[in-house]
Amino acid sequence: MKTGKHNKYQTTDLGIRLMSSRTKFLGYIRKRISDPELAEDILQDSLLKAVRSAPEIRGEENLVRWFYRVLQNAITDAYRRKAAELKRRMSYALEIKDSIEPEDENAVCLCINELILALKPEYAEVVQLIDLNGEAPGAVAARLGISRNNLKVRAHRARQMLRKRLEETCRVCAVHHCLDCTCGQSHASLQH
Repeated sequence: MKTGKHNKYQTTDLGIRLMSSRTKFLGYIRKRISDPELAEDILQDSLLKAVRSAPEIRGEENLVRWFYRVLQNAITDAYRRKAAELKRRMSYALEIKDSIEPEDENAVCLCINELILALKPEYAEVVQLIDLNGEAPGAVAARLGISRNNLKVRAHRARQMLRKRLEETCRVCAVHHCLDCTCGQSHASLQH
């Protein structure tokens, strides 16, 4: 690292200088992003990116100006990801809707309702709210008083447990996506 007239920021100096303006940066992001957790994630990711790249910037003004550009690019990327995710979900929803015939909807395995009730209550609630009711994860996380990351972990574990229970209970029909279920009510007394 050079020293003298044109000092370049060292990684720790860069982090310290940027963290001193953390509140301003977060306010800037929150004006553009309504989700406070996403705003915090954008700030953290941008700070990490800045520290890792350790730019050759001279002077406090240039550093702050450069970091605002980093933040703006991160915000733009977040909107693009959100739009792409929405497009993907809409496409998937149309695909699923078209793939299940009306007569097959009635034949879908009803075991799933019983198996959901056999899950831990916090797992059952997440599956019910997100997967069956179609509620937005952000709203579910807020209702449950947990972070979005915690919700993602909980939903993943709940789905894994539900899949395991479904395969144990329904066996063959579970492999074929529980259409034309043949397992009947014989496992209604499945214990948790």
